[in-house]
Order: sequence, then structure tokens, then C-alpha cells
Amino acid sequence: MKKLTLLATAVALAGLAACGKKEEAPAAAAPAAAPVSEEVVRLGHVGPTSGAIAHLGKDNELGARLAIDELNAQGLVIGGKKIKFELLAEDDAADPKQGTAAAQKLVDSGVKGVIGHLNSGTTIPASKIYSDAGIPQISPSATNPRYTRQGFKTTFRVVADDVHLGGTLGRYAVSTLQGKAIAVIDDRTAYGQGVADEFEKGVKAAGGNVVAREFTHDKATDFTAILTTIKGKNPDVVFYGGMDAVAGPMLRQMKSLGINAKFMGGDGICTGELPKLAAGSMGDEQVYCAEAGGVEGEQKAGLDAFKEKFKQKFGVDVQIYAPYVYDATMVMAEAMKKADSTDPAKYLPELAKIEYKGVTGTITFDEKGDIKNGALTLYTYKGGQREQLAVIR
Repeated sequence: MKKLTLLATAVALAGLAACGKKEEAPAAAAPAAAPVSEEVVRLGHVGPTSGAIAHLGKDNELGARLAIDELNAQGLVIGGKKIKFELLAEDDAADPKQGTAAAQKLVDSGVKGVIGHLNSGTTIPASKIYSDAGIPQISPSATNPRYTRQGFKTTFRVVADDVHLGGTLGRYAVSTLQGKAIAVIDDRTAYGQGVADEFEKGVKAAGGNVVAREFTHDKATDFTAILTTIKGKNPDVVFYGGMDAVAGPMLRQMKSLGINAKFMGGDGICTGELPKLAAGSMGDEQVYCAEAGGVEGEQKAGLDAFKEKFKQKFGVDVQIYAPYVYDATMVMAEAMKKADSTDPAKYLPELAKIEYKGVTGTITFDEKGDIKNGALTLYTYKGGQREQLAVIR
């Protein structure tokens, strides 16, 4: 019995030894991290991509598309989700009714923010629709002061308004261009009439003399009657409040009528397209205009680099406001990052207190949503090209 017991013990020990020689089972792998879910964040852009100033609306839209592409390349994670931005682009044809329809369409599509509109006349009525829906709106180019003075918490703009722009041009007409008799024309839009009113105030504040105030409309092509009236006043400066699509033909008809006055306008005429629209009727240093924005010093290199990148990507030159659209889109995304949320109600407070260094300068807003310390860039034209004169704040 003792031998049997010893034998059993030996067999058991041998079995244990054999088990010890077996490969140990690999440790259980740590559970894989749950994949980050993706959230599609829709941003809206509205501008006139059809009609007479479609070249300006398309310029703005391309600025937004460039920003969206770059944001998506960053692989942003907000609120624990990988963010994919999607641009919903709408055409308002610079028409207020079409603008409000486009705004409602974007709201119904669930956009988290809107960049636009281009024109004051479409931006202002659309802003109520966005405000009612609680959706932040940043205009890159609407300059009528009323836009940000309606008491809405959702309205912002990244350029100076017409009080600054029109007033500066009015003073410039008197003090620098030595205008003695100044005629003013506007196109009766919210933008055109607004900037012309501020120009007239600036002229009068500088001691200048407004000898005529005429108006047309934004789709007009024949200005013979108003220009003939103005010619009888013998002006040395003619100011036009409106867009380049009308200013070009107006310049042609001024030349044919023998009106040799300096021609001035706001940002609506201050485009690369104006010499083509004027079809050779512009003399060197005849046209003076201002862009509602501008950079100088070290910042100019960044803006020049943006313009080169834009041309490489899209094959066209920047017209005027694409850099401001780009910055507005980036500012909106930055506010979402700071709030760690794409919910408009959560990122809106961050947008209101943002400080962002963009290609158009540092962007921060006052209590109305206007850009602080907004700049203006004064230009003239020589040899069919815009030439910068000065940046004014």
C-alpha cells in the first residue's frame, strides 16, 4: 500500500511538472479604446453666386470652402467626437427676399452657424431669422451699421462699418483730393444708400460742398439722365454708393459725357474686376475707394501668403472679401473648440469674447458684435490694377 501511495504521489508530481512546462496562456489583451464617433457639423454660407455681382459671391464662397477643407484636415475632436465640417452654400442673388428664403432653408437644414451674407440688404433681414433660431451669424462684408444695432446676440461682423468707411472717404475727398464740388449717387440698397449717407456726412464735417444727390438702382445700365444733371453742377468728385457691376458702366458713360471728375466709392466698387467692367474708361488715379478691412506691417506677409494659397487652390485671384470669409469660418470653429461643443447655445458665449489672430488681423468683438479697432484700406487704380494708398484705423 505504501508503494502504491508513493507511486501515486510521483505520478501526481510528474503531472504537475508537465503542466508547469506548458506555455502560459497570453494575458488577456486590454479592451480596445472605443472608436471616436464622428459628428457632421453643417455651416452655412450665403452670397450672390448668380446675377451681376456673382464674381463677389463666388469669391466669398471659395474663402469658406478653403477654411472648411483646412479644418477637416486638422482632424478636430470636439465634445469627444471627431468633427467633419460640411458647407451648405446658398445663393441669395443679392435680393432681400431670396436672402430670407435662403436663411430659413439653412435653419431648417440644422446648420450650427452661418457665414454671410455679402450684402447689407440681404444680411439685415436674414439676421432676424438666425437670431430667432439662436444661430450665430458672422458677416464678412455687410457694412450697414443697422446690422449689429438691432439688439441681436447672434450677429457679428469682421469688417468696419459704413460710419467709419463712408465718413473716412468723405473727409478724404475734401482734405486730400481737394474736392470743391462733390456729387453723390447711390443705388437705393441698404448698403449703397447707407455708405453714401455717411460719405455725405463726412464731406460736410470736413467743410466740403455736396452739389448734387442722385440715385439709381442696383440693376441699372443707363445713367444718362442723372449724369447729365450732375455734369451741369461741374463736380470735381463723384461718389457712388453701390457695387462694381454698376460702377463700371457708370464710369464708361461719365467718360462719354466728358465728366472728368475723380470717382469714389466704398468697398462695393473696390474690386479687381472694376477695370474690366469699366472697359478702359478709367484713368490712372481717377478712382479712389476703400476696403472695409486691411493689414499692415508683419501681417501683410500672412495675407499675401493666403492670396497665393487661394490662387493655387482655385486658379483665380482673390476679389476682395474671401480672406474675411476664411477668418470668419475659422473664428466660428475656434469658438466651438473653446466651448468643447458645436451647440450654438454653448459656443455663442465663447464667440462673443473670442480673440483670434487671423490672416486679416486680430479679431475680437465689442458688445454689439462689431469688430474692435476695425481697419480701412484706401486704394486707387493705376494701369488697371489696384494700388494701396494707406491703412487707416
